[in-house]
Amino acid sequence: MTNSRKSSKVKNFFIRFFAILLGLFCGVVLYAFKLLGGFNYVMTPIVDEEDYELVSIGESGSFSGGDVDSSWADGGHTRVYVDPNHPIIKVDQIDPNVENILVFGVDSRGTNDYQCRSDCMMVVSINKKENTVKLISLMRDIGVYIGDTDESASSSLDKLTHAYAYGGVGLMINTINRNFGLDIQRFAMLDFGSAADVIDLVGGITIDVQSSEVKYANACITELNQISGKDAPLLTSGGTQVLNGTQAIGWSRIRYLDSDFVRTSRQRTVATALISKVSSMSKIYQLGLIEDSAGMFETNMQSLDLTRVGLNAVAGADNIQEYRVPEDNLYSVQQNPWMMILDWDSQLELLHEFIWG
Repeated sequence: MTNSRKSSKVKNFFIRFFAILLGLFCGVVLYAFKLLGGFNYVMTPIVDEEDYELVSIGESGSFSGGDVDSSWADGGHTRVYVDPNHPIIKVDQIDPNVENILVFGVDSRGTNDYQCRSDCMMVVSINKKENTVKLISLMRDIGVYIGDTDESASSSLDKLTHAYAYGGVGLMINTINRNFGLDIQRFAMLDFGSAADVIDLVGGITIDVQSSEVKYANACITELNQISGKDAPLLTSGGTQVLNGTQAIGWSRIRYLDSDFVRTSRQRTVATALISKVSSMSKIYQLGLIEDSAGMFETNMQSLDLTRVGLNAVAGADNIQEYRVPEDNLYSVQQNPWMMILDWDSQLELLHEFIWG
């Protein structure tokens, strides 16, 4: 065989080899985008503060991409409330290695009950340089000055939980950024039903239930069953056990046994257990979860955002840290109306140190 024929065969082999690799790569990429495209992206404008009053994005209400017409029992979920008068005000990222995302639930009783109060509010702070995930609970009864900008803020304190009802996700994020000195631009919202469905997808989570909590958890589970049309079994005893979605959300919503401080601690426990469970799974199973969870929550993160955030969160799953605002001894109580009045100087210094170091 001549050298020229050998050279031609070798050349053709490498051409076919790289063509196969390119085909596989394109196939994987297209498949990933197909999966990620199933999430309910919510069009939520982010504008510069100087353009704040010039914004006009359509009718009042939600710009949901998900099923907001069916009942929870039929797989529907509550829409994100987006008020056109309250876009998210653009805030520069304080540290390029640290991304702060608001994950929140709503105090909703059905798919049409979207203009309601926010319930669980948790800042998920992902540090891709240090591979850490920090979960910060914001107590719903903190007294804040609600408003998109300093000029538009109310002159009197109101509960943080009311911001979402007054002006949707934009007003809530703007209020949190202004009062707490944060740089949140992205969010994910779940209602009771969708939060339970996500936990069911991973096969439940392991929780240490105290004997004193069983009665109160069962009351919440019963309520969730009635709302969602599910039939989750009640808890029969305390102890470390695997809870399904409805059981875990019911446990995290206990309110009358102890205090709202312990309640937010339960919510962080559920979030930590869920992150840890997903991080322990194979990459192939994680990819399957992406497909199966499409449509279960609403977010203003698009495909590449979700990919980046997911990879960074899984990388930090072995180093999850928790924090609560306010800290003990850094607030007083106003009785009428009942509200937490923060020691803002001390609290903000400690919060920022926790997030950014």
